Amino acid sequence: MSRTLVIDGIRVPGEHYVGGRRVDSAAGFEVRSPLDWSAPLGWVARGDRVTADLALNAATQAFPGWAALGPKGRAPYLERLAAAIDAHTDAIARVECIDAGLLQESLRLRLVPRGARNFRAYAELASAYQERHWSSNGTSNTVIRMGAGPAVIITPWNAPFMLSTWKVAPALAAGNTVILKPAEWSPLSASLLADLAHEAGFPPGVFNVVQGIGEEVGAALVADERVRRISFTGSPETARHIGRAAASSIVPFTAELGGKGPLLVFADADLEAAARKAAGQYDDSGQVCLAGTRLLVEESVAAAFLERFHAFADRQVMGDSRDPRTTMAPLIHPEHLARVAGFVERARAGGDRIVRGGRIHREGGLWYEPTLIEPRDNQAEVVQREIFGPVLTFQTFRDEAQAIELANSTRYGLSGILYTGSAARADRVGRALRAGVVWANCFLIRDLTAPFGGVGYSGIGREGGDYALDFHSDLKSLQVLEGTVR
Repeated sequence: MSRTLVIDGIRVPGEHYVGGRRVDSAAGFEVRSPLDWSAPLGWVARGDRVTADLALNAATQAFPGWAALGPKGRAPYLERLAAAIDAHTDAIARVECIDAGLLQESLRLRLVPRGARNFRAYAELASAYQERHWSSNGTSNTVIRMGAGPAVIITPWNAPFMLSTWKVAPALAAGNTVILKPAEWSPLSASLLADLAHEAGFPPGVFNVVQGIGEEVGAALVADERVRRISFTGSPETARHIGRAAASSIVPFTAELGGKGPLLVFADADLEAAARKAAGQYDDSGQVCLAGTRLLVEESVAAAFLERFHAFADRQVMGDSRDPRTTMAPLIHPEHLARVAGFVERARAGGDRIVRGGRIHREGGLWYEPTLIEPRDNQAEVVQREIFGPVLTFQTFRDEAQAIELANSTRYGLSGILYTGSAARADRVGRALRAGVVWANCFLIRDLTAPFGGVGYSGIGREGGDYALDFHSDLKSLQVLEGTVR
């Protein structure tokens, strides 16, 4: 059985990429498109313990030479990879659109170019690092940032290409070798990334891609003592397993675990802008960890806000993600569609009010209508648990204190959004929200040098800028007795 898939005329290798070459496994798994689930796109190699061992051998052997290059020696590789991504943006977007169901225009204009930016940004940041020097106690002191060793990076199925580059770039820039394990529901753009790394001339073993099921090859990778860093994005349940493995080997571990972000609208806000942004939380069918899925609106403007919100939500178009007119993509997988629908059905049965939507768009497809639920109380499941679909909740608050109380009332803390016309309130409420990132009067504007991560069930550790480079590095203090060398 051939492992090469042809996606919209583009050839995508289905084998792993290990040690600078393609490596197959005895077993494989099907890849299907959310746009048309009726037939498989093809089969890709299904990694196991043997594959994990091969990849770790390759990464371990390549590490000393890659680390020895130093940041400025590694930068040209990252810059060539960024240029290769730019040159193949259209192909990557077309493949990921079909593989993951994401809107093709969004991929082509925003997400794939962001992948190239990630590599350029970390090449520059790592090269700009200034070692700290000082004298004390008769010695000269230097703090040196060192690569840590092989890093295992496990990425989710939503926005897989962009999120892979976001994690891979700082690991490589810091001097680590990488084994990327993409999600089994959307593995194909990681294979394209491996081809581009090969084109950019990366030494064998520096960057590796291993496909497969998390419980199989993913578990084997994170449990191996040769691994020196683990970076994961996914569910809290999986993070617990990875965390135990990391603790066993005493390996630093970051986890970004999703969210249940509040979107607060105060009476002094621009209601038109707030409602437009709230309806925009249905983009990507709500499969965005940073989305503001809990709409919290001041009582005095609730009716006016809802009128505007429904008008904007009515403009959402569910359809083929390759069509520029489409604004809402399908959900990734039938299992995920069933999960999202299950939340809504339990809410309906439990007495929550379905304000709009609450239905599968058409039989046989993976589209779910944009849904708004008014929960019976703040402890309702749809308020407290991450749904990760086009399902928002609507609640009102009396004053700022109650708004903050409701916003901070879940175990998650990844993001928050607030709309207000007051600079003082934006600062005051922004500081009060328990979240890793808060946007005031905007959303999803990212500075790559800022820290990114969550609190509570939304994860541990930080990515972004020097925070990511510090995570992927070991620090060494070098002390030399003054007057003994010249």
